Parts: sequence; structure tokens; C-alpha cells
Amino acid sequence: MQQEVLTAFLVTLLAGLATVIGGALVLFFRQPSFRFLSFGLAFSAGAMVYVSLTEILNKSIASFSGAFDPKTGYALGTFSLLLGIILVLLLDHFIPNPHESVEKGTEHGLDQQQLMRTGLLTLFAITAHNLPEGLATFFATLESPTLGAPLAVAIAIHNIPEGVAIALPVYIATQNKKLALGASFVSGLAEPVGAALGYFILQPFMSDAIYGIVFGIIGGVMVYLALDELLPTAKRYSQGHETVYGLVSGMAILASSLVLFRFIS
Repeated sequence: MQQEVLTAFLVTLLAGLATVIGGALVLFFRQPSFRFLSFGLAFSAGAMVYVSLTEILNKSIASFSGAFDPKTGYALGTFSLLLGIILVLLLDHFIPNPHESVEKGTEHGLDQQQLMRTGLLTLFAITAHNLPEGLATFFATLESPTLGAPLAVAIAIHNIPEGVAIALPVYIATQNKKLALGASFVSGLAEPVGAALGYFILQPFMSDAIYGIVFGIIGGVMVYLALDELLPTAKRYSQGHETVYGLVSGMAILASSLVLFRFIS
């Protein structure tokens, strides 16, 4: 069990630190491929929606069914998914994720003080959003590495533009590469911190019912993230049909990997 926990934590840490890749893109690459970025974000969205509605939700229903009966398990699993959507919607309401405002603001040449403030606010907002993502990656990997690994890859791809959103205003304001990279690094650490907090708080109370709630909420968080952040951002960067190609590819590849695993396991 200890080895499984360490593996899940390591996977979560690596997914979170993908924000540093985004920070590096700001500093070392002047003209990133926006079409590729659009495809990658939509790919992540497709993978997240598919795995949430076919695997994570089913694990929630199965856990609740083990604690109660199948009909009650189905109802509670469904309501837990909706609860996850509502919780992250409330988080987004009180602490908006400022991707779009950062992109628009930096285009209009804000002064250095404004840009630094924008960078710090972005760091705070994205860090808050990364906490439940870390919890989702950790518990999915803890339950099944086959389920957690593709989810971690999808979240890692999603974290790259978040690193851009954090590092860009900080670097423009300070011209300090280390500070800009450090800001994206700090935000990435929020995911393993969220995993650790969730595990140590919930671990003494773990049961079928708790697993059902956790997986249902995780599924809801992933669906909301894909539909509210990834797809709109992908569409904003697209110059053609990259978004739909990425969405379908993400679903198809994740579905194929899960089918393959069942045949060889």
C-alpha cells in the first residue's frame, strides 16, 4: 500500500510540474504553435470527459453500490458527480481562473506594476484551482494506475498554458527568468499538496461510501474543467478544426488504451 501511495503521489507531482514547461515556453520560445496548443488542450478535454463519464463515475457508482444497493449506488454516484461540478463552479465564481483576462491584458501593454499584480493574482487563482486537480489525479492513480496515468497526462497538458499565464506577466514586469519560472513552479506544487492534504484528511475515514463521494466529485471536477476551461481556451487558439480533431482524438486514444488494458490484463 505504501508503494501505491508513493506512486500516486509521484504521478501527481509530475503532472503538476508541467506548469514549469509553460513557464519555459514563455522564456525560451518566442512563437509557440497556437494550432498545436489548441489541439493539445482539446485532446486533454476529450480524454477528461471520456474517462470521467465512463470510468470515474462507474467507480463511484460501484463504491456506493458496495456500501448500499445498486439503485441507491447509481443515484448517489450521479449526485456526487453533480456535486463536483457545483463545487468547482462555486470555486470559479469566488476565485475566477483568469486565463482570458491575462491574455487580453498583456496585449494592451499594461505597466510593470499592473503586470506584476496580474501575475500574482493569476498565481493565486490557478494555485487554488490546482488543489482539486491534484486530489483527482492522486486518487485515480491510487485506485488504478491504468486510470490515473492518462488522466495525469491530460492534466499535465492542461497545466502547460497555466504556466504560460503565470510566467508571462511576471517575466514582462521583472525581466527575471528565475522569478517567472519560480512562480510557475510554486503553482505546480499545489497539485501534490492537494493530494497530500486530501489523503491524510480522508485516509482515516476511508470506506466504500467515502470512495464513492471522492470519485463522484473528481468526475464532476474533470467534466467542468474540460467544458469550462480547456475547450473554450482551445477554441480561442484554433485556426481551423484543431479543437474537434483534438477532442475526438483524446476520447479515441483514451478509450482504445482502456480497451487494450482489459484484453491484456
